[in-house]
Amino acid sequence: MKLTILKDHLIESIGHVSKAISSRTTIPILTGIKIDATLSGVTLTASDTDISIQSFTPSENETIKIIQLFQAGSVVLPAKFFIEIIRKLPAQLIEIEVKANFQTIIRSGSSEIQIMGLDPDEYPLLPEIEESKMLRLPSDLLKTMIKQTSYAVSTNESTPILTGVLWNITGDKLKFIACDRHRLASREVTVDNDNAQNLPNIVISGRTLNELSKILPDQNSLIDIVIADNQVLFKIHSILFYSRILDGTYPDTSKLIPQSFQTEMVVPTKELAEAIDRAYLLSREDKTNIVKMMMLEDQTIEISSTSSELGKVTEQINLQHIVGELLKISFNSKYMLDALKVLDSEFIHIGFTGAMQPIIMKPQDSTNILQLILPYRTTN
Repeated sequence: MKLTILKDHLIESIGHVSKAISSRTTIPILTGIKIDATLSGVTLTASDTDISIQSFTPSENETIKIIQLFQAGSVVLPAKFFIEIIRKLPAQLIEIEVKANFQTIIRSGSSEIQIMGLDPDEYPLLPEIEESKMLRLPSDLLKTMIKQTSYAVSTNESTPILTGVLWNITGDKLKFIACDRHRLASREVTVDNDNAQNLPNIVISGRTLNELSKILPDQNSLIDIVIADNQVLFKIHSILFYSRILDGTYPDTSKLIPQSFQTEMVVPTKELAEAIDRAYLLSREDKTNIVKMMMLEDQTIEISSTSSELGKVTEQINLQHIVGELLKISFNSKYMLDALKVLDSEFIHIGFTGAMQPIIMKPQDSTNILQLILPYRTTN
């Protein structure tokens, strides 16, 4: 194999696939990046068995020649060294030449580096996915849905299914649900695809979705999502992003969400978030993160936290609306802040069914996003 390629394009492609590189893999060849060079362009592939990413760079675009191919071929190069060395090469044009026994020479400007490559035939093949079950979503919407739910997945590997986000598909509705037993986040959208009704529910790792989100373009381009028995494929322009579907049955979380409330309030989102953030500073020092909310007679709430060493924070917030029983409730301030950050609304509706029942939060002007956190029992 022998070719020249423009540095910026190679770095961009490496940046995409490097998200699938893991140093913890038990398969040595997966610590490398596979390079395939053909007349049409160069394809980079990386995988950690949970995620596989393939990025294609064409030989030329509308304005410039990106790759000049002298000899087609393939090689696997150690990812960590390859990524670092390409970034630090001095010239814009990079030459890559693979000789006998996959010895690879990289030249740029006055630099010449030799790397011992690996046999590409030993690299695992990417899964073949039949494109009969497919969903299409705008890139910016998918990115937003991931942001609004993936933070609530469990980090406890003893329950692997809860480390993922459930894609619940019912009729023309797609709902993302994430739950770690202490909090829940969900977001629902209407799907236009005719074949959405034939798609199965799937669970995808929250870590995987966060890596996918980094690749998704911000502009409103459509992403094809192909679902197979144990894999899902995201097709993003010149990138193919494969993810393993988590095994197991996701628990029914619908019973957690009350249908009516004992107390309801509408509160300014920014004011509440800032008050809880200040209270969090003290609660964090005691390593509890516990903040208290007390509802008062004068259409206000009091937010407070104490630290045995530092003191106490107390402040009041005017409510836009409150109805029902006045409660005193304690909660994890970090969980509350995480939820408030993704509720993109000037005012939020908060519903309570008691001091020890789930707290439900929604934007005042929307019902397609819901955040739930469980309160804490405190002694006073």
